[in-house]
Amino acid sequence: MADTKTAPAVTLRTRKFMTNRLLSRKQFVLEVLHPGRANVSKADLKDKLAKMYEVKDSNCIFVFKFRTHFGGGKTTGFGLIYDNVEAAKKYEPKYRLIRVRSFCLLAYGLVSKFGSLGLISC
Repeated sequence: MADTKTAPAVTLRTRKFMTNRLLSRKQFVLEVLHPGRANVSKADLKDKLAKMYEVKDSNCIFVFKFRTHFGGGKTTGFGLIYDNVEAAKKYEPKYRLIRVRSFCLLAYGLVSKFGSLGLISC
């Protein structure tokens, strides 16, 4: 007998929203309410944020430092939305760009450095 449960709804809230013109980005604290669900993937969060803030390229969105509160159901983290990909490449730390893996790492020469070890596959 197959169980046809639908996934519980996920609610996103942004707090401390700030537009940082010097770094060409919007930055905020992100609260994710997910009752009855373990966690929400970062890819799903990026898609929802892209729809909320009408971002054309989801590669300009970075979410990180998520902590789930005791008892579950609520997770808090940070989010950055850059105006363009070039600003993201300029200001984001390289380790976050590597985590995203959607950026072409050839610009930093990291594919030749780590690719031979089998750590990175673009």
